[in-house]
Amino acid sequence: MALNLVQEIDERVPVRHVLASVSDKTGLDTLIPGLIAACPAVKIYSTGGTFTAIQAMLGAGSRNLVQVSDYTGQPEMQGGLVKTLDFKIYLGLLSETYNPAHREDLARTGAVALDMVIVNLYPFQKTVAKAGVSPEEARTNIDIGGPCMVRASAKNYLRVASVTDPADYPAVLAELRAQQGTIGLPLRFRLMQKAFQHTAAYDSAIAQFFGAVTPETARQTYRCH
Repeated sequence: MALNLVQEIDERVPVRHVLASVSDKTGLDTLIPGLIAACPAVKIYSTGGTFTAIQAMLGAGSRNLVQVSDYTGQPEMQGGLVKTLDFKIYLGLLSETYNPAHREDLARTGAVALDMVIVNLYPFQKTVAKAGVSPEEARTNIDIGGPCMVRASAKNYLRVASVTDPADYPAVLAELRAQQGTIGLPLRFRLMQKAFQHTAAYDSAIAQFFGAVTPETARQTYRCH
């Protein structure tokens, strides 16, 4: 199968559909109202604690907020282990909307093209920095869905803004306000660079921690049958 090699894209992308799932909720109380002020019709698809936090800001029944499980038709796995790993989510993240076949896929599945992802990851580095942390505590704090969303949105920076750092919220809001609710390619590109740095550092921290754990130490963590 031939790869899609894109030659023409939109310089500016209107932000209509946003996926939000953050462990660190710093700045969310400024970002979400600012996002809605700049893009009044925006739909924010969210999960778990992030959904609860946004709902508290906007009120129950807000037309701007959608539970991811309602969108995908799939409830979350117990413990929140699977929330966003769904075909409709990744179709929305990776679709090139200027591609007729991709538009047909979106229409066929009832999916929407996601224009922005607001994601940061489970606090693995903070967890393993604690004295005496066990391999099980570390394992539990390995994020799966978050890095997948970050990588997918960053790969498709042609159309999607991948926002991984609360420090970037003011720049994102400033551009949305100044540019009629759109994000330009230069900012999308800078966000992509930061997103891949984010996931690379995260994976490196996981590899470093478990690289220092012996199989015997790991075995002693559990009652093995």
